[in-house]
Amino acid sequence: MTGPSRFAVASCTLSGTVTITSKADKPSWGALHWQYFERMDRITPHESPFSLKKEVMLTEQQDGTTQLVPLNGTRKLKPGDKLTIRIELRTDRYVDYVYLKDLRAAGLEPTETLSGYRYKGGLGYYQSMRDVSANFFFDRIPPGTHVFEYTLRVTHEGEFSNGITTAQCMYAPEFASHSEGVRLKIDE
Repeated sequence: MTGPSRFAVASCTLSGTVTITSKADKPSWGALHWQYFERMDRITPHESPFSLKKEVMLTEQQDGTTQLVPLNGTRKLKPGDKLTIRIELRTDRYVDYVYLKDLRAAGLEPTETLSGYRYKGGLGYYQSMRDVSANFFFDRIPPGTHVFEYTLRVTHEGEFSNGITTAQCMYAPEFASHSEGVRLKIDE
């Protein structure tokens, strides 16, 4: 491509249709990147070789046992509550060098902040807690369903977008997926 005189975008609509016209009589190539803004809790899941499911559950003590109660809109949260984030990752093939990022709402803080190597359910990975996310790094993930959990503490009242969870192969970015967005309402 030698300059903008060779290619012209004939039309571009918000519905996702782009028409490109070439004035040259030879093969050409290019790229198109679509970027837009959307509220995190309105994002719908996307699947590739990965399938991601994110659940936010209230951790309660009942009769001396720990119970995980799904948040279905009827349950009230308040500062001090303990939440468990459960991420379910499914893949239909071996995937190498995967980065999984789980975004966290502003009104939540992790109960465990130390980064380090973990080994659970036959799968080894490095876990790193950051300011706005929990990050997981995998050398190789075998086919199957893998579940990861970590706990958070509710620190502030308000309405927060808890974000999405994304997974992507670092050296094959076309293998990427994300979960749906989650919204949390915390009362006093």
